[in-house]
Amino acid sequence: MPDARRHEDLTPQLLGSPFWHDRMLQDAGIPVYDVPLVSVGGGFGSFTLLDVLRICGVPASAMRVLSNSDTPWQTWEYLTRVSQLPPAERIRSDAGARPDNIWGFPSYAVHEAWQDKSPKLLWQVLVEPVFTDFFSPRAATVFATVKREADRISYWDMLLKGQVRMVRRRDGGGYFTLLTPPPGSSPTKRVAFRSQYVHLAVGYPGLKFLEDLQQFRETYNDYHRVVNAYEPHEHVYEFLKTRPGTVVVRGAGIVASRVLQRLMDDRERHGLQTRIIHLFRAFVTGPHGRGPWMRRDGGDGWAYQAFTFPKSAFGGQLKARFRRLEGAERAALYKTVGGTTTPKLRRWQEQMRTGRQGDWYHPMQATVHKVEPTPDGRLVSFVSHGDGTPGHHVSDFIIDCTGLEADMPEHRVLADLLEHGGARRNGAGRLTVEESFEVSGTASGNGALYASGAAVAGNHFPAVDSFLGMQTAALDIAADLARRGFCAPLGSGRSISQWLKWATGRRI
Repeated sequence: MPDARRHEDLTPQLLGSPFWHDRMLQDAGIPVYDVPLVSVGGGFGSFTLLDVLRICGVPASAMRVLSNSDTPWQTWEYLTRVSQLPPAERIRSDAGARPDNIWGFPSYAVHEAWQDKSPKLLWQVLVEPVFTDFFSPRAATVFATVKREADRISYWDMLLKGQVRMVRRRDGGGYFTLLTPPPGSSPTKRVAFRSQYVHLAVGYPGLKFLEDLQQFRETYNDYHRVVNAYEPHEHVYEFLKTRPGTVVVRGAGIVASRVLQRLMDDRERHGLQTRIIHLFRAFVTGPHGRGPWMRRDGGDGWAYQAFTFPKSAFGGQLKARFRRLEGAERAALYKTVGGTTTPKLRRWQEQMRTGRQGDWYHPMQATVHKVEPTPDGRLVSFVSHGDGTPGHHVSDFIIDCTGLEADMPEHRVLADLLEHGGARRNGAGRLTVEESFEVSGTASGNGALYASGAAVAGNHFPAVDSFLGMQTAALDIAADLARRGFCAPLGSGRSISQWLKWATGRRI
């Protein structure tokens, strides 16, 4: 036993056992701390659940957030900034979807109208989307309001820094969550948290690169000219300010539209001669979809939709339909109403028209077969166009806007849960969850393991990876925890009294 204690790390027995008992950690020399509920992630998913549970009367001492992030918005702020949504820009989110305010009242439109002393924002909400674009809040507004709520609920007292290695079921009920603390912060390499409940909100595992671009980067060790929109790439825009250049943009979602707008804005502001080649895998020429009630607007290569999912997916017919369907039928509906879309914003539409007329913006359907360097230090993309004709496009840079990696085995906690925790995949390849967002197959005695966010897409609620979706999941998890006796139910009386506390900024 003394020799084992000196390791203070995972032993082969721990690594191979789906259930851990207390003595196994004691023998490994890993200290154990007790807390009733642990949330893994530390982003908006963790924040919204803890916010709801604090509103439901759970003391801060009964919960911990295990995270590498210093703030709930840190990862999101980074991703929005590098994908050309700096704090002053408006994000793709509804006015009533407030991570800091589960009631959604007053909306972000009212908040910003009061803050800016601008009644125009209220008028925009009243006449959207017929006469104006949909209102959406500034990223900076989200950061500021979430910080205010984090202060109010004592979020910082619940936050513990470190890298979560795995979650295993405990012999006798509940779970152990294994954490690697920051260097110098703990006398041991690992610590474990013993809890009755665990919540996972781990987001996306990483960047998703198109195969031909990943092969180019690895073959030529070139991470400068071929970049992902979700990684720092400001050098591309700075280079284009120094001389005329050509950029290939690949992708058809909100990030591709933001990158295009940045390129076009810089062209206007600085009098640049930037040429843009935009390659679409599928080129949308007009309204599309199945039947009269499942169609969305489209054109010029893009599929247009104001938000990630139609509004009825948050609380209308689509939400009810998803709950009724299962298996392949649910997966097919998810594919139909989800997919790659972007809002149809008036200014951006005008910029694209100007670019097409000026022969410096070239959208086209094409399949890229390979990318190679040219002798003069540029890039050539070999493609098959939509009509089947081969071609090639020479550029100075390629910006990949195809998104984030959602494959669960790429995330070590989720991969371990699939291998040892009893979890299984749904039709979309993510975690299967019950209507309470408990992860199916992971129950441990009187304990429960929940998940929300991107990891549970494709289940009964489609819009999980959104502000409102994370709040919906948090409310459903809180309702299940109230049924189990962990917190008070959020009835009308508590809801009204807690909103008054929120509105006046009273700490809870």
